[in-house]
Amino acid sequence: MSASGPFQDKPKFRVDALSVARGGRVLFDGLSFAAEAGAYLEIRGANGAGKTTLLRTLAGYLNPRAGQIAFENVEEPSLALHFVGHQNGLKPTVSVASHLRYWSGLFGGAIDAGVAAQKLGLGALLDRPARTLSQGQARRLSLSRLVLAPRPIWLLDEPAAALDANGKAMLGAIIDAHRADGGVVLAAVHEALGPTPSQTLTVSA
Repeated sequence: MSASGPFQDKPKFRVDALSVARGGRVLFDGLSFAAEAGAYLEIRGANGAGKTTLLRTLAGYLNPRAGQIAFENVEEPSLALHFVGHQNGLKPTVSVASHLRYWSGLFGGAIDAGVAAQKLGLGALLDRPARTLSQGQARRLSLSRLVLAPRPIWLLDEPAAALDANGKAMLGAIIDAHRADGGVVLAAVHEALGPTPSQTLTVSA
């Protein structure tokens, strides 16, 4: 996919001979790949193979035992990444609107919270506390941080979990729009999200 849009610097990163261990067990060794502007990479593998660990390592939350992760055309990697884990990270008694405002302030949001809510199909739920949301609605709220504050590189761990068919179509459209803007997406998945991946990585323990 050709990239054009707000990420004109064409962010990219490269992983060389990456080795990662968890609990003293090597999950993968010598892993190398690259992702350029407009890329969508799917990470596949059995439960426990290391998909989440790989994403957390790329996000800087874990240190690899060997290898290198190099970012290009990115001034500060920690400010260029959105990491959305498989847990939604919501406060049960806090409203949808308050979550959106908090994330907008935390990430330096450039998009109005109400606009983000409409994009995620949450416009009618702004006053609802998170504990009253369905699992699919809670997942949509968690994903809203992706559109609240544009960042070029997305690291997504099972992003479609609990989403219905409409939710998955919405997520696919958001991913395609991000790629068209020059962004990069890596997603750990069990099944295809919809967008055609430019590369598929398979990790195995």
